[in-house]
Amino acid sequence: MPSKIKEPNQQLAQLLAEARFSNQGLAERIVRLGKARGAPALRYNHSSVTRWLRGEQPRHPAPEIIAEVFTLELGRRISVADIGMRAMAIPPDTGLEIPTTKADTSRTASLLWQADAEQQRLLIEADYDPSAFAAAALRWLVGPWDPTPQPRTSGQRIGMADVEEIRQVTDAFRILDNRLGGGHVRRPVVEYLHTHVGPLLREGRCSEEVRRPFFSAAADLTKLAAWLYHDLDRQGLAQRYLIQALAMAKFAEDYGMGGEVLAAMSQQAHYVSQAGRAVDMARAAQSAAQRAGLPILITECQVMEAHGYAAQHDARACALALTRAERTYERVTGTEVPPWLHYFDEAYFAAKIAHCFRDLGHGEETERYALQSLKMDPSYRRGKTFNTAILALALATQGRVEEACTHARTAIHMAAGLHSSRVYRYIRDVCRALGPYASEPDVGAVMDLAEDRLPALRVREERP
Repeated sequence: MPSKIKEPNQQLAQLLAEARFSNQGLAERIVRLGKARGAPALRYNHSSVTRWLRGEQPRHPAPEIIAEVFTLELGRRISVADIGMRAMAIPPDTGLEIPTTKADTSRTASLLWQADAEQQRLLIEADYDPSAFAAAALRWLVGPWDPTPQPRTSGQRIGMADVEEIRQVTDAFRILDNRLGGGHVRRPVVEYLHTHVGPLLREGRCSEEVRRPFFSAAADLTKLAAWLYHDLDRQGLAQRYLIQALAMAKFAEDYGMGGEVLAAMSQQAHYVSQAGRAVDMARAAQSAAQRAGLPILITECQVMEAHGYAAQHDARACALALTRAERTYERVTGTEVPPWLHYFDEAYFAAKIAHCFRDLGHGEETERYALQSLKMDPSYRRGKTFNTAILALALATQGRVEEACTHARTAIHMAAGLHSSRVYRYIRDVCRALGPYASEPDVGAVMDLAEDRLPALRVREERP
């Protein structure tokens, strides 16, 4: 029997009135859309809607279809909660396993985006799984994969115009992310994935020539969504998005994108103190990058490997990996850089090297490369904040307190207005490094400034 809601459904009644639907009109729209969405068994009429208004709830997938009917009619996002019903609970491990068929990839990604858009608590509060990346990378590299996805013979036709739209939307969101931080961009990205990319992925049909760039574009936007969550320190969701982006890159047959996603996995593993896993992911990323024939991507993957060694305090392995990265970078030419890798230049390379020396505790080398990293494109506001903070930290560890405070103040002013947990972490690290000099007036002024501009940090509590 359908589950019951005790009270009359006033939310559904209000939406019916706003959309000017009769009970029968709503029922007919639900049946038509259900057929288009692969649910032809939906059989509803005016009596069904009457029961829902009294408080009864239909079984899945009807609530989702009803919400979509109103979304299409009213021109704004209507969730299952907005229609006074309960969404289907999605298991909290959704997205942790990499799908190996196109159908499973479409279904899993769509479920992940839906649960995220609906803010299902068990999923959005999920923790990072230390073992998931290794399993995903191994399956991505060796399979088994569905070699010949069955083409759809019905559904919306996907063309290169759709692919180009996704690319342009991704570029726009990426610019906003770099300037404002992940917190300001997360919601519209998830909504676009759920309401636009999801239906194309599940129900669209296209030629083989369009399929590859379509999946590649979807992978890029999904990777960006992962990075937004990484920036907000919601690592469980970021991990799930990266795994699904990796699957999409496989069906795009885009080894460059796959290598970029694996490199992102390496960075996330480093961030959550899984240094050994960071090395593993970086080496897997190199395999994909070599297959793609992209020296600049190989360089990125090699420096990520070095970063993993640095986190393990293995200076020799780190140095060898950095030497390989520098030699590879010498082979890079500007014409071969894909658009999604335009951020990787000499300044970015220097920043990654500075991070390696930071983890090794080598203040002078960190300072040298941090200074080089500041010769970067100023539009990357968050990245420049990171690099300025790294320079301040390097100076503090050398006891050059006045210089450290100068750069710390710059980083704090840049951080204000950025919705980024990672930026806060960098500023907190600088304040900790300045902690031994807390009695000096310049340091006290920096602490006051941090608490004034970034009150969530509570830097006074971070002092030794």
